[in-house]
Amino acid sequence: MLKKDKKTGRVSFLIKNTNPAFVNSLRRTIIDTVPTMAIEDIEFRKNSSVLYDEIVAHRLGLVPLKTDLKAYTLPAKCKCEGEGCARCTLKLTLKAKGPGTVYSADLKSKDPKIKPAYPKMPIAKLLKGQELELEATAVLGEGKDHVKFSPGLVWFNKEPKIKTSNKQELLEKHKEKYPAEVFDKDGKINADLIIDNNLVDACDGVCDDLIQIEYNDKNFIFFIEPWGQLTPAEMVSNAAVLFNESLEEFEKKLK
Repeated sequence: MLKKDKKTGRVSFLIKNTNPAFVNSLRRTIIDTVPTMAIEDIEFRKNSSVLYDEIVAHRLGLVPLKTDLKAYTLPAKCKCEGEGCARCTLKLTLKAKGPGTVYSADLKSKDPKIKPAYPKMPIAKLLKGQELELEATAVLGEGKDHVKFSPGLVWFNKEPKIKTSNKQELLEKHKEKYPAEVFDKDGKINADLIIDNNLVDACDGVCDDLIQIEYNDKNFIFFIEPWGQLTPAEMVSNAAVLFNESLEEFEKKLK
């Protein structure tokens, strides 16, 4: 079971025959350890906008940058030992003059593969005569150090077994107690819509004669909502590699 929402990029899939500890470890590895690129340092050359340097820097730091994990490495693991080289850092420049709005697309990267995931993110609004010029340094980092390096939002639920009924009398009596998103175009309860809209908890226990929910303790629906730096497939595959490396390291320390 693999589902993808084209509007949000959210992906969900089923993990079978496991336990909450494993699934949560995978979730934490994606959020905390799978690295992405983000702006870390900024050198301002001109800033006559109404925003302080610190505010502009904060906004730029939170701009998701598309990430090429094959081309870059973490500064701490780089051969330059964190001094900053082409393998662990990337320079981006921004030069804009008002009037007009400065967008993330105005960031010019030296690596065409590393660019803002959302070009229309507003950075600052410049009036006539105002200027913004800077050089930014992006690095590969981990979400456990700062949330700007986290690749997305990840969560999971036990696989629900949903039995629905559309008895007219019960539906008229309890319809207002359920979220509108669980009803299809004909006004009937749809089990797929309950899962797709993550509304299982909202429907559980309202009226068992309309919606009855039971949970499978060994199967889990895993949700990933990426923030643009990596695809869900890249997030999961890299998390699996990192998770195995952690287990191997733990096994060595036990010996």
